[in-house]
Amino acid sequence: MRDKVIAVLDIGSSKICCFIAEIPEGTNRPRVIGIGHRESRGLNLGTVVDMEETENAIRSAVDAAEKMAGGDPIENVTVNISSGEPQSTQLSVEVKVAGHDISDADIERVLDLGRHHINDQDRYVIHSRPTSFSIDGVGGVRDPKGMFGEVLGVEMHVTSASISPLRNLQTCINRCHLTMIGIVFSPYASGLSALVADELELGSICIDMGGGITSIAAFNDNEFIYGDMVPYGGSHVTRDIALGLSTPIQSAERLKTLFGNCIAISTVRNQIDVTQIGDNGKETVTTIPRRMLTSIIEPRVEEIFEIVRDKIKEAGLENTAGRRLIITGGASQLGGIEELAKKTFKCSVRLGRPLNVDGLADTTAGAGFATGAGLLIYGALKPEELHFTEQKKPILGVIASINSWFKENF
Repeated sequence: MRDKVIAVLDIGSSKICCFIAEIPEGTNRPRVIGIGHRESRGLNLGTVVDMEETENAIRSAVDAAEKMAGGDPIENVTVNISSGEPQSTQLSVEVKVAGHDISDADIERVLDLGRHHINDQDRYVIHSRPTSFSIDGVGGVRDPKGMFGEVLGVEMHVTSASISPLRNLQTCINRCHLTMIGIVFSPYASGLSALVADELELGSICIDMGGGITSIAAFNDNEFIYGDMVPYGGSHVTRDIALGLSTPIQSAERLKTLFGNCIAISTVRNQIDVTQIGDNGKETVTTIPRRMLTSIIEPRVEEIFEIVRDKIKEAGLENTAGRRLIITGGASQLGGIEELAKKTFKCSVRLGRPLNVDGLADTTAGAGFATGAGLLIYGALKPEELHFTEQKKPILGVIASINSWFKENF
């Protein structure tokens, strides 16, 4: 591959996408040159359950992206993860500095102590970032260098996941002759692409509604400060429709896409045709009120939002980052979802789509591709990750491969 070219894999519950992009010299803004996406197979809630099916789906998506990009094979990919029961943890550590002015060595000393605290052999650390420093217990310090105090502290946000699901995913990727050089928590990637600069700085929460999972990422002061997930998404809405109307899954998905709404509205077409499965197994067409479809969709989406709202409250974010929500992901394209979110969360809400990425076609510039676009932004920026560094060495970011980590620990 040519220099300044990166590749990412968005492995979701409903589809697998491969993006290939160029990073123009002197910028960090990706320009997409190849996209391939296929229906997800062999996955359940983002976890590999059939390695052969998953491998074939990845191969197909990668081949399509490579052909669109000119045919050059890719070797390294950055991948998203939403499986493995991801956990978001806040850690605080302190060191004494004896009242002198704080130097780079003091900052490195407190960061090194933080590295020891996140060295958990039972879980793989996906992200670890210092969010702020404190001096003598007073927090909110962005850069403590040159300041005076007795005790220097650091607040860190750590995101980790169980190891086994990650190893299964890595095996599938390796079988496709690809190397996984970076891992990103799915809603973090979605937030990077769907949020604008002011939202990242002033505080906001990105809610990514996928096929099988709805995930949450909170940002403040340009830092990722909290992440979580809910095991419900758009596919659960589809199943509810299929069960409620006795219609096949494909018909339920069509009804959801064409006529689905979270809020009862008056339209010219108040009646819709539904293909139902009769007692003898034969399909029949029945006409139902459109509000009947809404009465099935609204409770499920409202339930998802209520669970997300409770998680935001438990994290203590409802009066800070939780005052502004950006909803993205494929399931966010349901009609009326913005209005229902405003009713449930009682705060500012907008729908998000991929930003800060060039070259996206109209069909791939929607909310369903926010995670893939965010992975490209992450790969272009290479944010510093604390757990990939060693004492007295600069922070290197996520370019280190996790292969060596697995070899050292297993």
